[in-house]
Amino acid sequence: MSPEALKELLSRKRSLIDRKLSEILPEREEPGGRVISAMRYSLFAGGKRLRPILCLLGAEACGGRGEDFLLFACGLECLHTYSLIHDDLPAMDDDDLRRGIPTCHRAFDEATAILAGDGLQALAFELFTHPDLLARTSPERLLRAIHLVARAAGIHGMVVGQMADLLAENRRVSEEELAYIHRHKTAALIAASVVSGGILAGGNEEALRALQRYGEALGLAFQIVDDILDVTGDERELGKPVGSDERRGKATYPALVGLSAARRRAEELVERAVAALSVLDEGADPLRALARYVLSRKN
Repeated sequence: MSPEALKELLSRKRSLIDRKLSEILPEREEPGGRVISAMRYSLFAGGKRLRPILCLLGAEACGGRGEDFLLFACGLECLHTYSLIHDDLPAMDDDDLRRGIPTCHRAFDEATAILAGDGLQALAFELFTHPDLLARTSPERLLRAIHLVARAAGIHGMVVGQMADLLAENRRVSEEELAYIHRHKTAALIAASVVSGGILAGGNEEALRALQRYGEALGLAFQIVDDILDVTGDERELGKPVGSDERRGKATYPALVGLSAARRRAEELVERAVAALSVLDEGADPLRALARYVLSRKN
């Protein structure tokens, strides 16, 4: 798949996801409606929609129709956005900007941001368990996909990854500890996103193992490129000041091994991700192209 074809595909998928999210979460005029506004503010702040797109592409790589699982994919974006809102809070990373605009707690207030994150997490599981999904997959597949995502979001994934990340600030960490942080904080949900699509579409165990290996390698590469962009990126494209990781004493691959070695590591991981898909046919070509795109992204 050419870069141009991938770009067009990603644009179509993003538009599909954005329309559905807007339909799912309209503004509401009611006493508690402020939290809905805060949820929408962060949800429509210009995200790449990587995780829901991976879910749709994972389903298509296993012979399914991605759009059948759009509700599940939208739940993944809600879950991801909740984690960003909470990560940005003063008690966590204390960030003022996200995607070029004030973070949720800056645009609203800290209490509203906490509730917005809570609301998006709950909405994610409302979507994962939506009755309409049972018309498109079996209860067994749906339960398995939800279980996988729940593990990736909690004490087997994002939660412990964020804890380890906070504890690593302003101290030298080993490469093993840094890999633990990236594996749990970032790669776990990325892998669960693509595998959940495969599960919902009825992929066989060999295909699901391939998607798992792909997602783990892609997630690690994605985070390393994120770390590199924090050093070398353009602030206008990133939507936040460069060098913020260094100022906060964050554990990153560029800080640990240098930019050149970090770049080589990301390239190796992308090749590992692509190689993992060797058991899948051309239906997985968008996933292959997406992995290579990760290396060239600017934000």
